[in-house]
Formats: sequence, C-alpha cells, structure tokens
Amino acid sequence: MNQFFNNKRMIVLLISVIIFISTIAFSITRSREETSSSQLFINDITSLGTAILAKPGEIADSFVDSVDNLIHTYEENQHLKKKIDDLENMQANLYSLTEENQAMKEELALQKNLTEYTKINATVIARNPDTWLDQIVIDKGSRDGLAVDMSVMSGQGLIGRVSEVSATTAKVLLLSTKNAAANRISAEIQMADYTIHGIVDNYEEKSHLLIMSEIDPKAKIELGKQIVTSGLGGISPKGLVIGTVKEVRMDELGLFQEVTIEPAGNLSDASFVTVIVRGSEVIEE
Repeated sequence: MNQFFNNKRMIVLLISVIIFISTIAFSITRSREETSSSQLFINDITSLGTAILAKPGEIADSFVDSVDNLIHTYEENQHLKKKIDDLENMQANLYSLTEENQAMKEELALQKNLTEYTKINATVIARNPDTWLDQIVIDKGSRDGLAVDMSVMSGQGLIGRVSEVSATTAKVLLLSTKNAAANRISAEIQMADYTIHGIVDNYEEKSHLLIMSEIDPKAKIELGKQIVTSGLGGISPKGLVIGTVKEVRMDELGLFQEVTIEPAGNLSDASFVTVIVRGSEVIEE
C-alpha cells in the first residue's frame, strides 16, 4: 500500500514537472513570437519614417543636380555660341579680304593693260546709299594731279569720270547714274573690219546693263564684241574698255539701233579705282 502511494506521488511529480517545463517553453516561445512581431512592426515604422524623412533630401539632391546640369548646359551653350559668333566673324573677314584681294588683282591687271596712259591710283572712301549708283568719293584730289572730267576705271573697265575735285578728295560720277545727260560717253564697237559709233547714255538698274544708243540702223553688230571709248567726245581718252555687246535691238522710235552692254568695270562695288590722266590722244570736238 505504501509502495503504491509512493509510485503515485512520483507519477504526479513527473507530470507536474512536464507541465511546468511545457508551460515555461510555451511562455518563452510566445514571448519570442510577440517580441518578433513587435520588432517587425517597429522596423516597419522605422523604415517608413526613414523613407519619409529621406524623400525631401532625395528631392533636394535631384533639384540641385538638375540646376547644376542646367547651369552647365547654359555655360556650354554660351561657349558654343561665342565660338559660332567668332567663326561667323572670321568668315566675314575672310570674305572681305577675298573680295579686296580680287579687286586688287583686277586693278593690277588693269595697270598692265593701260601702260600707254598716265594713271593715278585711288581708294573709294565714301558711297552714299541714297546715291549708290550715281557717285563715289575717292581719296585723291587736286594736289595728287586729279582734275574734273578725268576718266575713272575699276575692275577691267570704265566706270565714270571725275565730277568734283578738292585738294585731297574727288567725286566720281558713275556711268550708272540716273542723270543720263550728265555722263554721256562717246563709244565705238570694235568689229573685225570696221568700227560702229554710238553714245553710252543710260543704265538699266534691273539688269545692271549699260545702254549704247544712236547706232546706225543698218550696221551689222555681233554679240560679244568689245565696246571702248572713241575719244571723240573730248572727255575720255580713246580705247578705254567699257564692256561687251550683250543684246542688239531697235530703239523705241525705230530710228536707230541700240545695244545693251555687259560692263567690264565694277560699277556696283568698287573699292579701288584708277584715274586716267588725259593726254594728247584726246580729240576735241
């Protein structure tokens, strides 16, 4: 009886120990689960807060980077624009120098063709837009030997005559002037076996061609023939090139022929000119 009672007590004790251990293990497990859930919640809150707090910083950093890129792009564009402006200026200067070089070459060639004349070289210093086709001003005057009515050439041909002279400058009346009566030039067309005479007295502004009129209606004129001064007007020496025959036609009244002339001289943009000093070859009317 006592042994049975002792065994029963052992069993109860063993069961109590098992229950106690199980309870502790369950409590520990539950505590860990609760702790893990709490930690996860805290971690989530912390992560969300960090993300919220970090977002303005990211936006600020992005804005700063954008502004920096914009400033860099602006500076680069300004630098490129300056390079383009410099390039355009260089191209303009190159074009100007090329044009000036070409004009000087033409004047040099003209000098070689005018060896029988006394010449005075000059530079165009003024040209009024309102009278662009009427006159130019050159940097030589009476103290250099210039006088009124001296012929003036530029490029490869005649462009006008001296109309006014001061001590250091002179005005040149151009063949393209609208005042035809002020600048009539006696001229001739050089054919193979004969010469055809007429008067250069007009200019077609649209076509940039000179007009030679009062030509014999029966004269046979070939296109491309050279037209020169005849020396019969008492103003220009004989033999100065004016241009070439472009077109032959009858005048408005049908009484005379007239021709359009492709000018040999630089009427529209003369930079350098050669003034011809009249000599004994001029024939007075």
